[in-house]
Amino acid sequence: MVTTGDQLPETDLTKATADGPQTIKSADYFAGKKTVLFAVPGAFTPTCSARHLPGFVEKAGELKAKGIDQIACISVNDAFVMGAWGESAGAGDEVDMLADGNATFAQAVDLSMDASGFGMGTRSQRYAMIVEDNKVTDLFVEEPGAFEVSSAEYVLSKL
Repeated sequence: MVTTGDQLPETDLTKATADGPQTIKSADYFAGKKTVLFAVPGAFTPTCSARHLPGFVEKAGELKAKGIDQIACISVNDAFVMGAWGESAGAGDEVDMLADGNATFAQAVDLSMDASGFGMGTRSQRYAMIVEDNKVTDLFVEEPGAFEVSSAEYVLSKL
């Protein structure tokens, strides 16, 4: 598993934009910026939709006031689903919705999980990390079924 001090591996991500899906290199996305990246097992799933994404949308101003340049939500979903989810949650320009459709990023950082028992295949574990210029400075991985250390409130308390 990626850990504090590690460089993020380079993978392709897809960013949901108003003009449709845009493929970006992870190294380019995180270059020269301080980013909060949080991962969810699935768009539109109960905890993710009711608490995880809304918390970061709500706390975006406070996070940015503490030096965060960008906030991103990543999930093993396609860019169209991530775009629709971001729109329905009011993410706007506050939270970038990143698609990891083939779980390439989740596997590269060794934070994937097998959710096939729930009919979801390979997914991302729930976590949050702070990334500075492609280097992980803080990592908060949830225990299975938990939602505590990856919340916006928790991340904000660590800045």
